[in-house]
Amino acid sequence: MGLSRRDFLKYSGSTAVATTVANGLVPGDASANERDNRTKGAKVSTTICPYCAVGCGMLAYSKDGKVINIEGDPEHPVSQGSLCSKGASVYQIANNKDRVTKPRYRASGAATWQEVEWDWILDKIALRIKESRDKTFVTQNAAGQAVNRCEGIASVGSAALDNEECYIYQKWLRSLGLVYIEHQARI
Repeated sequence: MGLSRRDFLKYSGSTAVATTVANGLVPGDASANERDNRTKGAKVSTTICPYCAVGCGMLAYSKDGKVINIEGDPEHPVSQGSLCSKGASVYQIANNKDRVTKPRYRASGAATWQEVEWDWILDKIALRIKESRDKTFVTQNAAGQAVNRCEGIASVGSAALDNEECYIYQKWLRSLGLVYIEHQARI
């Protein structure tokens, strides 16, 4: 059988129309079932992707205190609604049954983690910072000059912080006397 490309397309189109009519889906009478919009009535909050220094904008939809959807913000000047694969997966961070929601502590030598209260863990962190600072604080260098610095603690800042948060964080680190201060954007 010699079937040209033109004849193939003609017969295929006729078959498609015949199948549509036979199934009762006449184009003029078709009624599309509108699916429910799951974000209807949800509170929308703008946020920034937590993964890298690009700072892509996101819209987080929530109902009854629970995140129900996260998508790229089309009005954001950086990403214009686009998200990479990591940014698109942020919804899974917010809605994950395995997500840790309370602080945990593992004592030296212990094999398991235990849930603790926020006040307790913050006090513990502050105590450890003070102990380390006191132990490694240098008041004078080898030449006898006053330096007043802490050489036992280092910090790597996060690119997810905005300028104001970075400024406050830097002020706090400098007040401790830290000199080893780095930032994710420079690494």
